[in-house]
Amino acid sequence: MVRTEVHRITSGTGFRLADHDPRSTKAFDGDKAAALEHQARCNARLEALQEAMYAEGRQRLLVVLQAMDAGGKDGTIRSVFDGVNPQGVTVKCFKKPTEAELAHDFLWRVHPHAPGQGEIAIWNRSHYEDVLVVRVHNLVTKPVWHRRYHHIAAFEQLLVEEGTVVLKFFLHISKDEQQQRLQERIDNPAKRWKWNDGDLAERQHWDDYQSAYEDAIAATSTKTAPWYVVPADRNWYRNLIVSQVLVETLEAMKIGMPEVDPKIASIRVE
Repeated sequence: MVRTEVHRITSGTGFRLADHDPRSTKAFDGDKAAALEHQARCNARLEALQEAMYAEGRQRLLVVLQAMDAGGKDGTIRSVFDGVNPQGVTVKCFKKPTEAELAHDFLWRVHPHAPGQGEIAIWNRSHYEDVLVVRVHNLVTKPVWHRRYHHIAAFEQLLVEEGTVVLKFFLHISKDEQQQRLQERIDNPAKRWKWNDGDLAERQHWDDYQSAYEDAIAATSTKTAPWYVVPADRNWYRNLIVSQVLVETLEAMKIGMPEVDPKIASIRVE
């Protein structure tokens, strides 16, 4: 049994990131081996649900992934969505804004990538960068980034009211775990392609980013667009929680295969 609700944040009242242990495994009673078996079942179920959703062509799911550098966003996508039909899943990574994007409001660049009917859209980083990076590096004034909380909540509510289910995951790692993962990118030749000199500079702002994440999660956690603060120091546990949440959410959407003409059953291909 996986009790994903223990990591769900539906109200920001009293939320403190320090209350969430990045190494916790409290939502699952088993060990790593049992978790891997359970996630394999989740992957199979997710594959079937996603294919049914694509065939049905009526509902939409947006998955937002946020984390500190080396927090495991890419690994989560690779592990959790292994086997799904790529025709019905899109992945968008939001990096440094282009000149064209900077010339518009901060939500302009994300809205075109919201999922269409029958689609699952995964955002690797997202509109939340505009209340995180810009705040930590003082790229805009406090009144500007602070009012964006309201705009973000309103934007997500718009998506929900128009038929999109919104899930947001903060993959919560510890500073020590980040240090080990960044060092591995240096020590392991197979992972050196991931190295970015900017990661070290960003690491110096760890406490500022933690405060920014805490405020953003507290300000935008709602029942209709909840945050899940997922302990992510252990990859197997992180993947298990995200997989289980996705399966539970898709099952709750009551996806049904499209109706077809019953006469099809009598057709014989010569």
